[in-house]
Amino acid sequence: MADENTSQQKVSQNNHDNPQRLQAPTRQDTQRFRFHQGTNLGGCYTLEQWLTPSMYPPGCKTSELAAVTSSIEKDGLAATRAKWERHWQNFVKTDDWYWLVEQAHCTTIRLPFGYFTLGPTFCESTPFETASSVYTDAWKSVKSFINTASNYGIGVLLDFHALPGGANGSDHSGTNSGVAGLWGNQFNLDLTRRCLVFLATEIKSCNLSNVVGLQFCNEANYSAPGLYTFYDDAIATISRIDENLPLYISDGWDLSMALSYANSKNTRSSGANPIIVDTHKYWAFSDADKTKSPQQIIHEVQGQLSELVGREGSVCEHRAGQVVVGEYSCVLTEESWAKAADSDRTALAIAFGQAQSRRWQEKAGGSFFWTWKMDWMPGGGWGFVKQSKTGAISPPFNLLLSQIDVSARRQSALEQQHTRRVHTVDAHCNYWDRNCPGQYFEHWRYESGWKVGFADAAEFFGARAKYRWPGTGGDKIGCLEVWCRKRIIESGMQGPFVWEFEHGLRAGIRDFYSLAGI
Repeated sequence: MADENTSQQKVSQNNHDNPQRLQAPTRQDTQRFRFHQGTNLGGCYTLEQWLTPSMYPPGCKTSELAAVTSSIEKDGLAATRAKWERHWQNFVKTDDWYWLVEQAHCTTIRLPFGYFTLGPTFCESTPFETASSVYTDAWKSVKSFINTASNYGIGVLLDFHALPGGANGSDHSGTNSGVAGLWGNQFNLDLTRRCLVFLATEIKSCNLSNVVGLQFCNEANYSAPGLYTFYDDAIATISRIDENLPLYISDGWDLSMALSYANSKNTRSSGANPIIVDTHKYWAFSDADKTKSPQQIIHEVQGQLSELVGREGSVCEHRAGQVVVGEYSCVLTEESWAKAADSDRTALAIAFGQAQSRRWQEKAGGSFFWTWKMDWMPGGGWGFVKQSKTGAISPPFNLLLSQIDVSARRQSALEQQHTRRVHTVDAHCNYWDRNCPGQYFEHWRYESGWKVGFADAAEFFGARAKYRWPGTGGDKIGCLEVWCRKRIIESGMQGPFVWEFEHGLRAGIRDFYSLAGI
């Protein structure tokens, strides 16, 4: 029945479709759209005193600017530059990379940096101007880090953490001003635009192919004035340079609003970067969270990201709503821990981390623990190393499979592909024809989508072996909503029956996972 429907209904294909541009997923596609089992890098290119106190002279304030200016006053410019360059170079060692891949099963690193990281040109007329020469080779160091990550099959999300003036008033924006000076300040906004042009150009022209995306704002203030106008301008600016680069936006502590905005951008129209919303999940700061027991918080985790309801699952209906959890930890307040027995603390901490791992894997396109590296390793509740070793942070099952198992599961699924396709396509055709007798459909689009989805899932799952990335496991399509949007655009399909292609695409992906047992 599937073949008959296909032949009968394909005659209308060229009436309203554009030329299709579908190709097999590339290495870059795999790294950008797989599930990001990730960690933040830590205080390397944007210092925070609590993470790297060794970089701060005694009596110094807590920001990067305070550290670098105090160091220059104490030790001189040349010694400070040498100290900063050693810090960047030695922050991650070879053994760390192997642990990240072999033990933590990490796929992606979120790398926080500041505008000063881009070099002296971007520091002119800013608080970093007098210290700018310290950062002469900072961007060169970042590119070296990205290339090293590539050697281990790891992607890098570039997180523009410290913007000119600050997207928020915290010290991780680079200064101790306490002011979110980006918003409404034309000089800072113009400088930010220059930074984004530089970054997008570098990512493309320097072939930094394992850069999975560019986040151009971190933890924007709630209801920051002009936030979405800023996003509009940033997206338009970057799309003129590279319309394929995934762009990550801060939810500004309002995930629902940010998702609505992302949905408005992630349409079926071609030529627009995929927009992914970065949200941060902590239970360590608010007065409200202090009133909750660990058990209550663990239960609360299970309902997180409910804002996605009605915004995912159908690009044709809702457009594409995609979220990653850009920061989270295993830290609870002492007030919360006081509501549990001391003897239960270790088990509850593990349960808290595992609950988060499960939820982010179910609902998000990826998650990035805060954080990987600090002076005081392994980092306690803030430490990716510590929480990975205790089992609190648990990778998806598919990343734990041996390469022999991955190969066998993939081959088994491919051998059953024809039988499953006929079954699934027939079920689709029968359902709609039975429930809508006499109504016109284009079921061939469903079958076409199924073939693409099944092949895509197989390609992602086998990518580690294909590209000889170290470590175990096979990848799944994690950023599924923006991936489906991308495939719909590349299919060239138009008109009222594109939904059949999308339904088939998603069914093909699900069927591969079912047959592969993942």
